Amino acid sequence: MKLRGNTGKVQELPWRRRKTVPVMVGPLRVGGGAPVVVESMTKTDTRDAAATLKQVRALERAGCELVRIAVPDMAAARALGHVVQRSRIPVVADVHFDHRLALAALEEGVAGIRLNPGNIADRRKVEAVVRSAQEKRASIRVGVNAGSLSKTAAARFADNAVHEAMVESALEHVSILEKLDFRDVLISVKSSDVATTVRAYRTLSSAVRYPLHVGITEAGTLLRGSVVSAVGVAVLLSEGIGDAVRVSLAASPVKEVEVGFLILGALGLRETGPVVICCPTCGRCEIDVQRIAREVERRTRSLRTPLAIAVMGCGVNGPGEARQADVGIAGGKGEGLLFSRGRIVGKVREADMVETLLERVRLMAEEEAP
Repeated sequence: MKLRGNTGKVQELPWRRRKTVPVMVGPLRVGGGAPVVVESMTKTDTRDAAATLKQVRALERAGCELVRIAVPDMAAARALGHVVQRSRIPVVADVHFDHRLALAALEEGVAGIRLNPGNIADRRKVEAVVRSAQEKRASIRVGVNAGSLSKTAAARFADNAVHEAMVESALEHVSILEKLDFRDVLISVKSSDVATTVRAYRTLSSAVRYPLHVGITEAGTLLRGSVVSAVGVAVLLSEGIGDAVRVSLAASPVKEVEVGFLILGALGLRETGPVVICCPTCGRCEIDVQRIAREVERRTRSLRTPLAIAVMGCGVNGPGEARQADVGIAGGKGEGLLFSRGRIVGKVREADMVETLLERVRLMAEEEAP
């Protein structure tokens, strides 16, 4: 696989994607060599359809490709229709305990259902959901969490083999779907513990060829959750495991999408627009790198052209990094050298750096537009 790396240059990636069968979630292809999908989940009261749709719109603007919505009761299931009809991205209903909620959500037109084998254990109820999903051409994600295992798997494995119990739970449920000749299946096996999650996905990936939805569940607040998710997801993706990603944060779902794309971009798995490279600053720095970098990053967030923008604070690494980027500043005392595609093109005052960089980015984006 060849994609642009963080420096904006095309490179051969050091890992290969694991081969999976493609599954359609509405019009969205997951697995089968398709780009890794970024998913998030709304955090509104689903029964408030207007508020839920507003959050879906915010996720769409952030680049989210698949949105999951909780269905805690029948009123929430009925409210889904309003959202599904107006959403530009596929909607997946997150259902627990009551299979009738899944049936109602399918009637409202969702593209997929997430089921947990740990809390809908009656086979006849699962079969009813599968028949409806077949009729509606909807996908099913078998979503297992460490805290909600099937009774048989929980009984078979000791506490130190939670990852095996998670995989067993998933395979139990998948076998039911397969016996009903249902193959539009995605699978996840998540824990809040990185090591447990990684071990579970490694085991699962050797057993099935269905697309795998990866992530660290209950990862935490914005900072901790981003770090924990990045560690776990990056380990899996670097081993070729993972066809969809959800970063689970106790924060805005828009942040989940942003972190998800940052992880994929850092691994070279998605070209997600401009990357701002900046030095961490030290006593040699003579311009306000943090302010300039934050402003450039904020104002280029909506662009999709893969460009590398360097904001460097001194002459140690600055000229080299700026020269390697598509456009960059190597700072001096209140001013800096402007580099464009490896050449020095001028000197810029600190007060003008943001606008100068943004103008160069705009011109480059226009040049690369199809």
